[in-house]
Amino acid sequence: MPKTQLRVGRLTKAHGLKGAIKLELFTDDPAARFVPGAVFTLQVPTGSPWHGKTLTLSELRWYNGHAVGFFEGVADRTAAETLIKAILWIEQDTAEPSTEEDAWYDHQLVGLAVSRDGETIGSVARVEHFPAQDLLIVKTASGEVMLPFVKALVPAVDIAAGVVTITPPAGLFEELPEDDDDDTDTVNGEVVHEDVDTDTSAESEEPAAGSTEPDAHDSSRN
Repeated sequence: MPKTQLRVGRLTKAHGLKGAIKLELFTDDPAARFVPGAVFTLQVPTGSPWHGKTLTLSELRWYNGHAVGFFEGVADRTAAETLIKAILWIEQDTAEPSTEEDAWYDHQLVGLAVSRDGETIGSVARVEHFPAQDLLIVKTASGEVMLPFVKALVPAVDIAAGVVTITPPAGLFEELPEDDDDDTDTVNGEVVHEDVDTDTSAESEEPAAGSTEPDAHDSSRN
């Protein structure tokens, strides 16, 4: 029977001194996925000593609501720290339906039509998996677009209908028109340019040395 890989968790932080590692779970059924003896394929950088290896679970425990895993061959904190940020995958029969909410195999998503506001704008070319989140790579007439696979941007996936519904931010799939700004304003009914200082009673203020503008910052389907 054909197999596929299913992402089920990520190792986030060493816990204690005996090789335990905190887990971020990507499964609604950890009791079924994380059983003693479960074997995980590791997604790690090519330079990692764990590249190309598997990891076998000895035990899953819960501390203050956080999942913590103990694994064969990981006997101390030093060994545990070499696994931080590793993503855990398991093999799954492709014919076996997923019982988890908002979880799909990659092969189920690839090829689906991508619809925005009732209009098809492309199709899912592939799914990219990263530690922070998954990305849908959408193939459009003008090229490929990377879309974070989160519920706010991908509110509906209908496998039976073959459609992924998206609500992307403006400008992600098209260029925004430039503002028609002629750099003018009015003061007391008279037109002045924006770069004219209309307040002659106050001296211009210089920015404080070393000051900078704040950076923009942002954060599998959540």
